[in-house]
Amino acid sequence: MGRIFEKRKHKIFARNAKLSKLFTRIGKEIAMAVKAGGPSPEANTRLRMAIQNARGANMPKDNIDRAIKKAAGGGEADYSEVTYEGYAPGGVAVFVDASTNNVNRTVGNVRSYFTKCESNLGTNGSLAHVFERKGEFVIENAALKGKDADEFEMELIDGGADDVVRDEEAFYVYVPFTGFGAMQQKLEQLGVEPKSAELKRLPLTTIPADLTTARNVMRLVDLLEEDEDVNAVYHNMELTEEVEAELAKG
Repeated sequence: MGRIFEKRKHKIFARNAKLSKLFTRIGKEIAMAVKAGGPSPEANTRLRMAIQNARGANMPKDNIDRAIKKAAGGGEADYSEVTYEGYAPGGVAVFVDASTNNVNRTVGNVRSYFTKCESNLGTNGSLAHVFERKGEFVIENAALKGKDADEFEMELIDGGADDVVRDEEAFYVYVPFTGFGAMQQKLEQLGVEPKSAELKRLPLTTIPADLTTARNVMRLVDLLEEDEDVNAVYHNMELTEEVEAELAKG
């Protein structure tokens, strides 16, 4: 996998949803975090992470507070975290993360999207050799508050990062699944608040795609991302800059 592709992977594998859907997703994250560990961010690492993501998405503080109070008071629905795996046209692997209060509804919808796009929904675990679960921290340059960027990168590596990608706007920091909590603690020690901190699924192998394949795969991704139960969609399709430019034209 080329280094240029590495620098763009955070933009390719999990595209941002519409703002309203993003707020819905974060609201569910907050609800699940509160029910799992209580309403205090200081004592609940998962809730602290959800609040960080809410702030990073510019979710109003009132919305965050209401979501916490609603969940703490038992007024929020019970959500289950579910995943779906399958193959899109061209043999491209597709992994779906969702949270739902009605599993039958969600699996029915996901199956229909795969069928509509001539894709095959597989069994859970079938893509274990294709994706690995990793933590991704996005840290805007402004959050460094004058810290030397090179020294900060060394601190990140010392904190367990196995990949750090820098551009003109931010650091994209990747850690093993088991090192997620340690990196959170490291950033807190450094006094740096990330724009977002999430567990994602990154491909171990990629499949180059021509324009026709890319359009077919993205049709499936679009249908999945429009579903309110779906939080994130990952694939292992590798796009050249030329194909990506054509996709952007619509």
